[in-house]
Amino acid sequence: MVKIGNIILPEFPLLLAPMEDVSDPPFRRLCKAHGADLMYSEFISSEGLIRDAIKSRMKLDIFDYERPVGIQIFGGDEEAMAMSSKIVSAVNPDLIDINFGCPVKKVVCKGAGAGVLKDVDLMIRLTQAVIDSTHLPVTVKTRLGWDDNSINIDEVAERLQDIGVAALSIHARTRAQMYKGHSDWSHIARVKNNPRITMPIFGNGDIDSPEKALHYKNEYGIDGIMIGRAAIGYPWIFDEIKHYFKTGEHLPKPTVVDRVEAVRNHLTWAMEWKGERLGIVETRPHYTNYFKGIHSFKPYKQQLVTLDRPEELFAALNEIEEAYVGYEVV
Repeated sequence: MVKIGNIILPEFPLLLAPMEDVSDPPFRRLCKAHGADLMYSEFISSEGLIRDAIKSRMKLDIFDYERPVGIQIFGGDEEAMAMSSKIVSAVNPDLIDINFGCPVKKVVCKGAGAGVLKDVDLMIRLTQAVIDSTHLPVTVKTRLGWDDNSINIDEVAERLQDIGVAALSIHARTRAQMYKGHSDWSHIARVKNNPRITMPIFGNGDIDSPEKALHYKNEYGIDGIMIGRAAIGYPWIFDEIKHYFKTGEHLPKPTVVDRVEAVRNHLTWAMEWKGERLGIVETRPHYTNYFKGIHSFKPYKQQLVTLDRPEELFAALNEIEEAYVGYEVV
């Protein structure tokens, strides 16, 4: 078993990565139903929480059926991080996660996310401020370093553990790489094999198949895997990986009927949580991923991203279901 504070996870847990505009409650609910063991909110600006920004506050919504679940915050100011830690603690997630990995310019320019990789002392102060302001376990998600010439994950891991961080998720790229190029998990393995490191180490980056998940598990010895982009529009990946670990065999691919059911649920839950209009609009970007690789699907996709009323959308989904009965998704 893997422990994060008082949270007990399975022997080799699969984590859903925190992803902006993706990892909201409707999407998390689907991933939980399909085998995710630990999930995180979208990342939340500490400054936004303090300003009482509506979007930031909405991201604090968590539900009992998705536990264990963590709320992820980011920021570059110690006082703001401490205050936001107290706000987050009040809604009682299972843990607080700190984002020191987001490579996006608008975050980095504020001295937050992966921008903190340039200043490990600041990273430690920010983390300490969060730890001192909550009773919850605190975890961190970060990258290998700023660029290939400044990979500092070994120092970062030791220093974070020394101040009480309960687990570390490492994206196996530098900030300079963004999401491109090769992810080098050998650095994660080195951290995991450091005899000083006792906290769980989770690997992240490029896991998009059961075979790769098993290979990385065996090759790098990590405690679990965090999956991000491969789960977008494909929550079945968690079940598929677990089944492959147990049997060495593949689950059948989700049919078009399975995909329609997932979309129907996603849309329904999004409207329930966000309101009808916002739920419809913010579900639209997901359709491409749910129906990726399906022959002659473009006209249906055009319908889904333009229809504005729930009854029209559900009728279109019913039509898709009927049109692709028996269709085998490759």
